[in-house]
Amino acid sequence: MSNKEGNFISHLTELRQRLINSLICLFVLFIISYFFSENIYGFLVEPYAQAVKDDNNERRLIFTALQETFLTYLKVSFFSAFFITSPFILMQIWKFIAPGLYENEKSAIMPYLILTPILFLLGGMLVYYLIMPLAFKFFLSFESSGLSTNLPIQLEAKVNEYLSLVMKLIFAFGISFQLPVVLSLLARIGAIDSKFLKDRRKYVVVIIFAAAAILTPPDPITQIGLAIPLLILYELSIFSVKIIESKQSKEDA
Repeated sequence: MSNKEGNFISHLTELRQRLINSLICLFVLFIISYFFSENIYGFLVEPYAQAVKDDNNERRLIFTALQETFLTYLKVSFFSAFFITSPFILMQIWKFIAPGLYENEKSAIMPYLILTPILFLLGGMLVYYLIMPLAFKFFLSFESSGLSTNLPIQLEAKVNEYLSLVMKLIFAFGISFQLPVVLSLLARIGAIDSKFLKDRRKYVVVIIFAAAAILTPPDPITQIGLAIPLLILYELSIFSVKIIESKQSKEDA
């Protein structure tokens, strides 16, 4: 066996071990999360509970299939476990690729590994504490007492559908908040520069609002709530790309 084949097999063995470590960590946290799944789901329901607490109606969440609540708690447990495990998975990826990088490459990549989960958390916090309460108020405004519709129109949210909506919003905002990371990485490899980003700003505004319309429910609050932070992040990305360009010009000099 040649040295190249031996190195390739050793890399595959290391990769397999790190994947196994990540899956074990994910599985253990999944089991732990399941014991607290009801509490975690209660945390996710809190914005809705706060939106309806003063409307003098008896509110509840319903399920229409026997297994629906059980499967919902499984989903909650998996999402929670994956979110908590993400930094560990990123660290395993870093430990796998770091030995093959130069010191300057390590110092360039490390900030992005730290920034990625932080930006995702900020996106999730924005949608949980600001956007969701406003969106729920907007949706609930379409309820009717029955004076003009002959019969009352009142929301009875399903357990599984509510979780799907919340997780869709959290992941949409969390992933969208990775925009500065993506643009900065593209700038480092020379695919874009600050002039490129400035010249195409008007097109980006249209793309951002279109993406917000696709990623969020069809209401103006969540769409604007996602689009405005993305526009701010885009401007911050231009600033960060300028910093990268100045550093690279100094290194070339």
